[in-house]
Amino acid sequence: MAMATRAARLWAQLIRHRFKLVDGSLVLVLTCLAAFYCFEVDVFASDESSTAVKMITLEEVMIVAAIFCAGLTIFALRRLKEARRETLRRIAAEREARSMALHDALTGLPNRRNFDEALQVAIASPPRSGGSHVLLLMDLNGFKRVNDLYGHQAGDEVLVQVGGRLARAVRDGDLVARLGGDEFAVLAMHTAGVESATGLAGRIIDALAQPISTGEGQHDVGVAIGIALIPSDGDTADALLRKADVALYRAKEEKKHKLSAMRFFEVAMDAQAEERDQLERELRQAIAEGNIKPFYQPLVALDGSGIVGFEALARWTSPQLGDVPPERFIAVAEDAGLIRDLTVLLLKQACATAVTWPANVTLSFNVSGAALQDPLFGLGIMQILTETGLQAHRLELEITESALVRDLEAARTALDIVRGVGVRIALDDFGTGYSSLYHLRAFKPDKIKIDRSFVDGMEHDADSAAIVNALIGLGSGLGAKITAEGVENQQQLALLEAQGCDQGQGYLFSKAVDAGQAFAMLEQSATAAHQAAG
Repeated sequence: MAMATRAARLWAQLIRHRFKLVDGSLVLVLTCLAAFYCFEVDVFASDESSTAVKMITLEEVMIVAAIFCAGLTIFALRRLKEARRETLRRIAAEREARSMALHDALTGLPNRRNFDEALQVAIASPPRSGGSHVLLLMDLNGFKRVNDLYGHQAGDEVLVQVGGRLARAVRDGDLVARLGGDEFAVLAMHTAGVESATGLAGRIIDALAQPISTGEGQHDVGVAIGIALIPSDGDTADALLRKADVALYRAKEEKKHKLSAMRFFEVAMDAQAEERDQLERELRQAIAEGNIKPFYQPLVALDGSGIVGFEALARWTSPQLGDVPPERFIAVAEDAGLIRDLTVLLLKQACATAVTWPANVTLSFNVSGAALQDPLFGLGIMQILTETGLQAHRLELEITESALVRDLEAARTALDIVRGVGVRIALDDFGTGYSSLYHLRAFKPDKIKIDRSFVDGMEHDADSAAIVNALIGLGSGLGAKITAEGVENQQQLALLEAQGCDQGQGYLFSKAVDAGQAFAMLEQSATAAHQAAG
């Protein structure tokens, strides 16, 4: 084996130096021929008396010289040819290296460096009168799910196909670039302005409307597009990219309602973007310092048993921003990738508090749909239960109907682990989303919470009362406990009790309170139950 390896290495060296070997061999052959000729015809004979001999000797010398000149000429031509080939190879290598430096290795599209250079050229080249250059920044919607569920190979296939669709959607001469990850950009020069930009963005959305097929199946991938116009939105690359990114963020907010969206930059977005950036900075600091606290709203049994549990609700008072509504900072946490840290912070505090409650009192905790995408979600919940000592059957995780419908398999995968150890699952805001009986049967929640919008209308709207009655019957038929949210007066309570609802939650019983007040409420509830029994 070693001899074969040495032989292969020697052969490679011979191939690499083949021109030198050929040239050396040529010179050696010519030298041998010349020497043979000289000795064969006695070129160096010393008979000075014969003129004929001297003439023959001169001719022979000229022949030898001609042979050497021919050999040297051949040698020089070969060396020139080799030098030319080497120059061509170097030029080709430099061209390939430049192409690799300016193009994305996966999709073959221009990369960020190429795009940055093109953007500088566009800024320095004013558009035609009345026209604009158009800058589009794009993020894919639904791509992370492909990567998480099917792996990076499937994700790469999606990116390649997206790149191809984008390239076919633009005009000849427009630049389509992949900036990294699932971020793309388009630079279209000399357009008619807003109308052309709208048409271009629309073609891109249409190009991605059809599912993308890979070896793992079909994937629905949308796109959020932020649009800035040159020169009206800026005359520097930094300003244009920032404004297109602000518009992109606004377009991404619409993914909750539709898979693809586009937004032009508007001046008002600047103030909103600055406000949001400040909120994100404050939120990061609040999470790091543990300044976001759980408050507790009681869940009351409608059979007169009193408080049977509390729902933990996030509360944050910022020194700079004041009281920040949960729906606002939780959305920012999801977008900024902070939702896992926020969930861990709140759940640890809530579980530690719940351990001090009576053993029959449960803790309900809302789980963001984004948190369910974390493959380590279940293990994280189990670790928190272990650290705090809360028994698994006393924890109830609430997920919204929309999160369930959006990705049933992801929700089931994330929650199967914790369900296996006894954690209960509740379906929150039921009746406001798009779940079907199939989803309910497949997911099998332990509890269904009727949305407050139906409870609000029960007193004066027969249809709302009928819907609540139907939902209570449906939940009971599935073996799930029923909780009505938003109970605010005695009439609503009486109707719910008459229809057989299990639990109520709302301002009629109490608003959300801190841990100390929650414990005091439990003591009062226990005292009242004891007196009623006595």
